[in-house]
Amino acid sequence: MEVLIELAYVLSAVLFIFGLKMLGSANTARRGNLLSAFGMLIAVIATVAQGLDLKFILLGAAIGGIIGLVAAIRVPMTSMPEFVALFNGTGGLASLLVGWAEYRNRMENWTEGVPQDDLISVIAIYLAVLIGGVTFTGSIIAYLKLSEKIGGKPFLYTGQQFVNGVLVLGIVGCGVAFVLDPAGMHTPFLVAVGASFLLGILFTIPIGGADMPVVISLLNSYSGLAACAAGFVISNTVLIVSGALVGASGIVLTTIMCKAMNRSLANVLFSGFGSGTTASGTATAVQGEAKPIVAEDAYYVLEAASSVVFVPGYGMAVAQAQHAVRELGDILEENGAEVKYAVHPVAGRMPGHMNVLLAEANVPYEQLYEMDDINPVIANVDVAIVIGANDVVNPAARTEESSPIYGMPIINVDYARSVFVLKRSMRSGFAGVENPLFFNENTRMLFGDAKASIEALVGQFKG
Repeated sequence: MEVLIELAYVLSAVLFIFGLKMLGSANTARRGNLLSAFGMLIAVIATVAQGLDLKFILLGAAIGGIIGLVAAIRVPMTSMPEFVALFNGTGGLASLLVGWAEYRNRMENWTEGVPQDDLISVIAIYLAVLIGGVTFTGSIIAYLKLSEKIGGKPFLYTGQQFVNGVLVLGIVGCGVAFVLDPAGMHTPFLVAVGASFLLGILFTIPIGGADMPVVISLLNSYSGLAACAAGFVISNTVLIVSGALVGASGIVLTTIMCKAMNRSLANVLFSGFGSGTTASGTATAVQGEAKPIVAEDAYYVLEAASSVVFVPGYGMAVAQAQHAVRELGDILEENGAEVKYAVHPVAGRMPGHMNVLLAEANVPYEQLYEMDDINPVIANVDVAIVIGANDVVNPAARTEESSPIYGMPIINVDYARSVFVLKRSMRSGFAGVENPLFFNENTRMLFGDAKASIEALVGQFKG
């Protein structure tokens, strides 16, 4: 029986790896997700088959399943970023509880010292608790920022890095003491639990809202590392493998997103980006006069266009305009225009946010273009339609050295022959940086709810 369980774990790990590989392509992402889910089902069945008490397992599965089902049905796509943050947090908390429970179970056996064979378990217990605690509270803060229950701007104070450094040193000290004498170090262990919670909060509050996609990706990696440590604690092969996969993929995605912003991870975590000031401490100001346009006039420009690029941002998610955008894109194609959708790596408030929305609206995968693919041809585009995006199309990133986003790669929509920007107002984006694109000669502002504006354009074509 034990051999069959290990073989099932190996099969699950193989399915996880192939599923993760398939997630790298929009064409195979859904099948990859199902493949990974099937692998997890095999792993769960194999774990339960070890003769565990099913009473509490089934009760927990029922409660969690109901909560997950209700959340999946009720949570709109607009709230998906904070929903993912909560997922990361619960994963971290689960790993913390596993480590803590295993510590309680083993503590009586360690009164005369820790056997050499248990040393790895002791270290794993501490790491599971530490990383799990940081992930939990950090994810809760990310959730509160993304849901705008607290301010999205970074919270900075004097001596912040010093406080964090002292806290980290205290955690390391408690860890060393715990590993040397786990049975006699119950108090330092509890102190480390509390310190991990505090570190998660202090780690996340200085990060501005514009950097939240990177933070979510990083916290996802932390939840995987915590699960991996928990796997070592309970000697579960599939938990070690799946946690390592999540941790590694999260780190890779975090690196890719940092590169997309031309910033280091340290800069994201410690710079306080999004406070609305430049490097010199003065607010970025843009002078000019915006030129509004109405749907009727925009229709005549689009009707004559031979190429159109949609550039979605968080405003499209807020307005739930993705289906209307797809309908307008289909109409433009029928009218003879070439239609593309340009997606910036950090558009929205979580990794892949815009891709998920466009996939939900059944936008053809072959019409989705990454930033590096669309920029070389953007100058030949007749109309670029920016839907609720701001920072990822801000030309100040190329031209204004004093801007906080200077050097960040953007989608160069200002090079298009005409630009329509769909926004409710002239407010700056999530990074708090003014956008000179709004005042360009080739830019027209179509004010109002994005979905209503797109539907008005659709109505003009259906006339």
